[in-house]
Amino acid sequence: MDALVAGVTEKLEALEAALYGLKQVNGKFTTEDGLVTAEVNSDGALVDLRLDEGITALPPAEAAQLILSACRQATETAGEARSNIIATLNESLTGGTAHPPGELAPGPDSARR
Repeated sequence: MDALVAGVTEKLEALEAALYGLKQVNGKFTTEDGLVTAEVNSDGALVDLRLDEGITALPPAEAAQLILSACRQATETAGEARSNIIATLNESLTGGTAHPPGELAPGPDSARR
């Protein structure tokens, strides 16, 4: 019984750590020229956008493209961080058992006979 309780406690702690980690995720990206810095939160929502004064020298379409690119990169960074947290959680919950790509782990309704 103690081993069962310990196992459940470990899984609960892993879940709590994942939830905390997901709340802390953000993605930030600055363009190479330093003209645009975009930051998104864990949901991928833009929370900060900084434009260097030099961006005013660009044609509007080019400036827009630079801004969108920075936002896209920041969102990808946040997505990678979320994926890493979920992968760590999955390893904790499955005991580190890896399943071949395309093969799903047994779900709660699966029965081994």
